[in-house]
Amino acid sequence: MKLSDIRSPSIRLAPPRQQPPMWQQRLSADSDFCRALVGQGYMTGEQVREAVGRYRLGRARQGGVIFWQIDMLEQVMDGKIMYYRADCHRDHGRHPQWVSNLLKRQFLAKCPDMAAWMPASQHCLFGTHLLRGETDGLEAEGGAARRTACVVEAEKTAVILSARYRQQLWLAAGGLTELTAQKLFPLRHHRIVLFPDTDPDMTAYRQWYGVAKEARRQYGLDISVSSLLERKATAQQKAAKIDLVDFLYAERK
Repeated sequence: MKLSDIRSPSIRLAPPRQQPPMWQQRLSADSDFCRALVGQGYMTGEQVREAVGRYRLGRARQGGVIFWQIDMLEQVMDGKIMYYRADCHRDHGRHPQWVSNLLKRQFLAKCPDMAAWMPASQHCLFGTHLLRGETDGLEAEGGAARRTACVVEAEKTAVILSARYRQQLWLAAGGLTELTAQKLFPLRHHRIVLFPDTDPDMTAYRQWYGVAKEARRQYGLDISVSSLLERKATAQQKAAKIDLVDFLYAERK
């Protein structure tokens, strides 16, 4: 018998089962947050459904909304689970949770010896994945005009204003201290306007002005900080530390 006469058995390998991305598994307009947006008149049901697709909003098991942080490469960096009351204000009795922390706890419960090997999660601006659609098909030089990128503190604010001002691109830092020059770098092809919340001492404005200055120095970004709330908000509104949505929808109250 020749070696060439020996035939190896035919082996068929089943194609690997591809799990949908984590955000897609949780995609939902049925969170307490989404229902409150409609109930309080901030958005229509159709606008909420569009926003769910736009920002890939998810739903946690107990009704919380998941604000996914997804970068331009479609990688899920993390997700913040937050809880809202029917009046569309945060339920401060329930603390926000990071999806990465929940997954780590589940993993370490089974493999406690791996604690030292667990990397820290990396965050990006909420809405960063939207930048990919802005640059697809555009030339590096002389391409079509890109929308102005507006950065606010709260994810809720970005979601609401994305329906009201569609000509701008709305992103959120996720908190006053969450904004960094590094997180702004993906916006380098856009004109950037920062909209910090207001307060009596201009603390938020000064802090974000410093971040903008650093981002301009490091990356040459076209960036400015809006003084709208500092100029137009009343002393009472500043004491309440309102944001852009509170100011624009003040007539509803």
